[in-house]
Amino acid sequence: MPPIVCIVGKSDSGKTTLLEKLIPALARLGLKIGTVKHDVHGFEMDHPGKDSYRHKHAGAATTIISSPAKMAMVKDVDHDQTLSELAGYFHDVDLILSEGYKRESHPKVEIFRPEVHPEPLCREDGRLIALVTDADLDLGVPRFGLEAADALARFLVAWFVPGKAQPQRLG
Repeated sequence: MPPIVCIVGKSDSGKTTLLEKLIPALARLGLKIGTVKHDVHGFEMDHPGKDSYRHKHAGAATTIISSPAKMAMVKDVDHDQTLSELAGYFHDVDLILSEGYKRESHPKVEIFRPEVHPEPLCREDGRLIALVTDADLDLGVPRFGLEAADALARFLVAWFVPGKAQPQRLG
């Protein structure tokens, strides 16, 4: 199973923006990255009228749509899947990054902006491995600035997949 790192923070703290910077930084180091976005409100990714939507709503428990470039699966579940349960779908990646899952028992990187919330979420969480903030704050873990995705990527590679990273050649 690939290692899992949870990117956590309060709503509007910049988790998605951080991931948009971190994923290409890790890819430049030669890693294949998988991501999981936790949505506690539920979601609908299929659209009415599309064949896959029609299959699912006709009663299929699992529907996969596939093309030469990508595939997607919609599967009924009987509970909110843990990251460990979802990791089984990521057999071909080097590292899984989740957005959310702050209560899971996986290593966490917190993005903290004091203008969004006055206190970090993971101040007392022993699974916190790094803090991403521009605030002058010491939680006893490495701290990275909001624009330091490359440095955070190198840290994660050293921590979780040492020896795997191979910088991509430019040109």
